[in-house]
Amino acid sequence: MARADLLFRDHPEGAVSVTTSPQAPLAVIILAAGQGTRMKSSLHKVLHPIAGRPMLLHLLASVSDLAPERQVVVVGAGREQVEKAVAGKGVSIAVQAEQLGTGHAVAQAREALAGFSGDVLILYGDVPLVRAETMRAMVDRLHGPDAPACVVLGFRPADAAAYGRIIAGPDGRIDKMVEYKDASDTERAVDLCNSGLMAVRAADLFALLARVGNDNAAGEYYLPDIVMLAAKDGRASAVIETDAGEVAGVNSRAELASVEAAWQARRRAEAMRDGVTLVAPETVFFAHDTQIERDVTIEPNVVFGPGVTIAEGAVIHAFSHLEGAQVGRGVSVGPYARLRPGAVLEEKAKVGNFVEIKNATLGRGAKANHLSYVGDASVGADVNIGAGTITCNYDGYFKHRTVIGDRAFIGSNSALIAPVTIGRDAIVAAGSAVSRDVADGELRLVRAEQMVKPGWADRFHDAMRKRKAADKKSEG
Repeated sequence: MARADLLFRDHPEGAVSVTTSPQAPLAVIILAAGQGTRMKSSLHKVLHPIAGRPMLLHLLASVSDLAPERQVVVVGAGREQVEKAVAGKGVSIAVQAEQLGTGHAVAQAREALAGFSGDVLILYGDVPLVRAETMRAMVDRLHGPDAPACVVLGFRPADAAAYGRIIAGPDGRIDKMVEYKDASDTERAVDLCNSGLMAVRAADLFALLARVGNDNAAGEYYLPDIVMLAAKDGRASAVIETDAGEVAGVNSRAELASVEAAWQARRRAEAMRDGVTLVAPETVFFAHDTQIERDVTIEPNVVFGPGVTIAEGAVIHAFSHLEGAQVGRGVSVGPYARLRPGAVLEEKAKVGNFVEIKNATLGRGAKANHLSYVGDASVGADVNIGAGTITCNYDGYFKHRTVIGDRAFIGSNSALIAPVTIGRDAIVAAGSAVSRDVADGELRLVRAEQMVKPGWADRFHDAMRKRKAADKKSEG
């Protein structure tokens, strides 16, 4: 049998029994070296988003609740993408140049964990929805009275398919772990499956990995083999169980959509439990960080991008899209509205149908009810922005800001050519193109002089009808 000491030439064999407290330092190893070929994407598999955030960052966010001392992500191809994604997050990168199995992948983290003495959680970058509570339960079980050598996270899927099996007693003590390819028919009939997630003491982990061989159907170094190696040393391991949905993995676009759907379903339920009305829950899509206070009503077909907060009593009408926006108390948005990053709607402001707000503040009670674009602007309290109003904020090279004072009235179909300031209580007449500041209380009307030619339209129509009739006659 081929031995894994090619990975640990300088490491002695034999597991080391070290008992640490539940408050021992924690390290996390996240495996993300899979090729991800079934995704058919140039984007690294673990960076595909769920609820607007890459899967890997979902996992790291949950891990952060446990305050780990060290975090290591094991990558293969696409290393540069992963390094960029985790930059500044205290994550070390280890590289698995050859795909020789999960045991081999974990072994690549040994250098990054040099000198570390504590507990190690082993997670998978394409299993993004594992909760911090579940991770904590694994570590706590590692320090149970029976001091298991390893703790494995198990689950019972509706279809066990090709998952590795866990043969365990009623007390969770593991008798055997076996990969599906190597399992007997009797073992395959067991529905307790191995998620691959594991907790183990650092001193045990690498000593046991040094003894793992690849004499199996796939010729790979299996991480679960450390459980049976510890058993040979007289040290039992334990399994704890979780819901199958929590450990759902992503290997294809279809599985990505399935995990997204599961995440959204849980988030919708949570929102309604917290006092939010979802008129048609299945049509509302949240981002990972959407914050909504109670007594908010969200109508059908609303989509939230990252960075949205909604205060109590607001109503988000149907077919609206919000991203990077702050919505105040009692605000009304939509239908068919778009709030882009930097949009701030203060209390009781109103944004109506086919209105787009970007990097702009609407003051208390301000209204933009129809067909308008308000970008790079500060709009005061109780301002009325008429239908078809545009803040012309871009000159082809630079963005400029529009400032509108309290209680100003902007008539329909107006163009405010930034940089420009409209004073308090000022009125901009409908159809005006304003390129100079308007003083407080001033009326600004910018229109060409109207020309009237009585009877001209009648003469024009008569001439055109005669010409058309003549053309038809010549064609006949």
